[in-house]
Amino acid sequence: MSQLLEPKSLKKSKKYPLLKLEIIPTVGYEQVIKVTEPQIGLHAYIAIHNTKLGPALGGTRIFPYANPTAAIEDALRLSKGMTYKSAIAGVGLGGGKSVIIADPKKDKTPDLLMAFGEAVELLGGQYICAEDVGCSTEDVKTIRQATKYVVGLPHAKSSGDPGFFTAWGVFRGIQSVSKKLFGKDDLTGVKVAVQGLGNVGHNLINYLFWAGAELILSDIDSVALQKFAKKYGAKTVAPDQILSTECDILAPCAMGGILNEKTIPQLRCKGIAGGANNQLLRDADGEMLRIRGILYAPDFVINAGGLLNVAAELEEEGYCPVRSRNQCHQIYDTLLSIYEIADKNKESTNKAAISLGDYRTQFGVGKRARPLVFHHTPA
Repeated sequence: MSQLLEPKSLKKSKKYPLLKLEIIPTVGYEQVIKVTEPQIGLHAYIAIHNTKLGPALGGTRIFPYANPTAAIEDALRLSKGMTYKSAIAGVGLGGGKSVIIADPKKDKTPDLLMAFGEAVELLGGQYICAEDVGCSTEDVKTIRQATKYVVGLPHAKSSGDPGFFTAWGVFRGIQSVSKKLFGKDDLTGVKVAVQGLGNVGHNLINYLFWAGAELILSDIDSVALQKFAKKYGAKTVAPDQILSTECDILAPCAMGGILNEKTIPQLRCKGIAGGANNQLLRDADGEMLRIRGILYAPDFVINAGGLLNVAAELEEEGYCPVRSRNQCHQIYDTLLSIYEIADKNKESTNKAAISLGDYRTQFGVGKRARPLVFHHTPA
């Protein structure tokens, strides 16, 4: 595992001489880096939370944050979540995340992406990036022109778009919630309210439809919402009503922080199982859900399918979708174990999952034993 770089050892970019990497000391994180390139308009943050089990891996989110503080807070929360996600998934990787302050519909340019890729390259493998909100597989293909430390590329030797693997893991997680709540993982007639119909959400509703679930959908894109509602015979609700909609299982698949002291009292569901990252605004909100008797599938466990898929391409034998699929299946059993631990200890499922992640990280359970192999064709 590479050593963390000190500020004085950060190299300069030849292609982008104005590219600046500034280390921001942050308690509880191994390294947090501010990345700027004024001519191109690049303003990004790379957060490396923990690499005890292996190099940090996490997606690159491109989003028009209101201010730098909001951006860095998102990077910190997401990278910490990746540490737990990786630890529980057993992929031999650490937790990292990056965010670029930009409107993905207006501000994304090849230079912006390649300058960011150059920053990733200068870190020498401490952090490996991938697609995320606002960053497509075509975007990571552009980033690949500047660095080999990227996964999820759309070519034969990579895993490509991880969205439908993430969605399948979430589907299996919904089945685990149904099993715990209703004693069956058959979803026929189970009312599932899905918030967000993006890459994960629209794949998820396809799985749910064929499993016989009754769908309630919501999205800020009204055109997409009506399209999917017609396709799957689903009911629709406005974005500001989805959390208070009566259902069996709520599946948040949009942005994070939606479960908090203001929204939790409004919930009219029996369980929560969705693909969004950082669904809880605070860890304490997990206890609020427990007190209300709402079963919560911790997001960093249920949405690990995408991580399992991209991590598979870094193994010596190369990417195999069958192996990734089978690993995603195991999310069901992992969640059932977490529910059991939570019941035994009379604690929230979120706390039980965090404790499991802490244990695995502290004692090196699942620590990477083999080096990463990047099977990409030369840049």
